[in-house]
Amino acid sequence: MTAPTSRPTARSADLFARASAVTPGGVNSPVRAFGAVGGTPRFIASAQGAWLTDVDGNEYVDLVGSWGPMLLGHAHPEVIEAVQAAVARGTSYGTPTEPEVLLAEEIVARTPVERVRFTSSGTEATMSAIRLARGATGRDVVVKFAGCYHGHVDALLASAGSGLATFAVPGTPGVPQSATDLTMVLPYNDRAAVERVFAEHGDRIACVITEATPGNMGVVNPEPGFNAFLAATCAAHGALFVSDEVMTGFRATKRGGWGLDGAVEGWVPDLMTFGKVMGGGLPAAAFGGRADLMGLLSPEGPVYQAGTLSGNPVATTAGLTTLRLATDEVYAHVDAVATTISEAASAALGEAGVPHLVQRAGTMFSIFLLEQGSTLTAVRDFDEAGRQHLPAYAAFFHAMLDAGVHLPPSAYEVWFCSAAHDERAVQHVLAALPAAARAAAATYGSPA
Repeated sequence: MTAPTSRPTARSADLFARASAVTPGGVNSPVRAFGAVGGTPRFIASAQGAWLTDVDGNEYVDLVGSWGPMLLGHAHPEVIEAVQAAVARGTSYGTPTEPEVLLAEEIVARTPVERVRFTSSGTEATMSAIRLARGATGRDVVVKFAGCYHGHVDALLASAGSGLATFAVPGTPGVPQSATDLTMVLPYNDRAAVERVFAEHGDRIACVITEATPGNMGVVNPEPGFNAFLAATCAAHGALFVSDEVMTGFRATKRGGWGLDGAVEGWVPDLMTFGKVMGGGLPAAAFGGRADLMGLLSPEGPVYQAGTLSGNPVATTAGLTTLRLATDEVYAHVDAVATTISEAASAALGEAGVPHLVQRAGTMFSIFLLEQGSTLTAVRDFDEAGRQHLPAYAAFFHAMLDAGVHLPPSAYEVWFCSAAHDERAVQHVLAALPAAARAAAATYGSPA
């Protein structure tokens, strides 16, 4: 698949060729390779505010935001200043530091967790939460939902959403059958399936893990009361409810995905995982929960978990500064920008005759370009998320890219705005939408 462009891409193309010789697929995370949309991945040289600049000198309004972390925008001056000061003091000590205490206190203040343990990635956080759940319950079975991604943990990489869906594979070689034998995968939003699995295996289930609001098959909202139902079902059977907020945490709202339902409905997960925003763009993640459960971790308890760079002083400084700057006013601005862009995109697609759905979770949103004649009124699960007209998204993506707007290079991903998306950036996006919508319409084989 190729895509014509009027923008120079020679240096990106050269770097991609060189990278492909020394790195599998030329990238260090698969979706970056543009495999789902075709064309040359843009190698970014710098970023400032809402804008990216690639190695060929092209500028783009960024609606990826490093896949979520850049809530404040790129290179926020106060975050950069704090990180530079932290680096000047040393990059890693292998000892406790004050920034990790302050960041843990900030996370506890915003969420229902009582204690937190840091890791270096969201994958480590979910892996550790699963280990803790199994250790706490003495059980082995994990229940997850198709389309929810919880990192590349062997036991959780079945039907795992965007990355695998982008490349049309349900799982991956290298994960032995034994690693997933104790994982039960259910359709998302399906209460009856949850009730059946607990009726048959309730005394073996250690935990149910779900994204607070799934974002790895596009934004797929939990139906009203679904997360509360999961929490109550787990409690009734002695299992733990693990809410994965690596993406939604401090991004969907100030209190994350939990702020959209749990904070309103009055339920609390047993364990939660966090990442992205809480690292301020540096490698940092965490898992946390009730004090008694977290007390089972070493050195207090018997469940072992460790990491040489966990709680790294530079990463925790970036995260702490980001969260302190993420005020109510910031969330209001990001929400308003997301509303403006998502509504404008929907209007342009509608005008061009492209069947589509827009789904929101706080400041996060996704646009599903559907097959002609689709009767879907909402995407509820992974199966429905797969009913997209992928050529339309590829055409839409490249038209936006050529107009200077950087979208996720996969139809199964979330669009992210930031506090740095000002009037100039927003108007640039809005100006690009009509032509991109017409390009998408042309893929259906009839004039819009």
